[in-house]
Amino acid sequence: MAKLLYIKANPKSDQSSRTFIISEHFIKVYKEFHPNDEIITLDLYKEGIHFLTAEDINDIFAPKTESSKNHPFLKYAYQFLEADKYVFAAPMWNLSIPAILKAYIDYITVSGITFKYTEQGAVGLLKGKKAVHIMATGGEYKTPPFSDFEMANRYLKTILGFMGVDDFQLISAQRLDIVGEDVEKIISNVLKEAEEIAKRF
Repeated sequence: MAKLLYIKANPKSDQSSRTFIISEHFIKVYKEFHPNDEIITLDLYKEGIHFLTAEDINDIFAPKTESSKNHPFLKYAYQFLEADKYVFAAPMWNLSIPAILKAYIDYITVSGITFKYTEQGAVGLLKGKKAVHIMATGGEYKTPPFSDFEMANRYLKTILGFMGVDDFQLISAQRLDIVGEDVEKIISNVLKEAEEIAKRF
């Protein structure tokens, strides 16, 4: 039995967020094809994720003990470590990820938990795990010239790779705000793509 962590980063409802329309469908299909897996949903807005304080930063660099697993924010790093698969539902905001997701990443990118330092430098501790990023965008960011501006999926893939997660996929509904596009058709096609990936994820 695998443990999947479903991370949601949007204040909108499941019905009004185009990202969540796709991610909820992905999770539904995943449950059908992986009935024995455990799914943990983490809505970052409901969790009340905040920016790190000076005290928080001191805790990050402090020695880790058994009680660290119950720390107000270090517990998220341990939860991330214990999961086998990750689903990030995060739209593109202003060419990048929502700020609350970056704040969460600061919670989980902790030396001694999700990565460590060695004589050769940093080494990720999440080898063998895999992730999918589900993202809706208003424009087209897969091809030039605007692909150069895309810093949302690129960042998420890079930071997860830093922690050792090298099996990473993107499910993206793009061009949703471009005048004249058939938005329903775009989302319908992406839902089908999400289904196929969920079945074998």
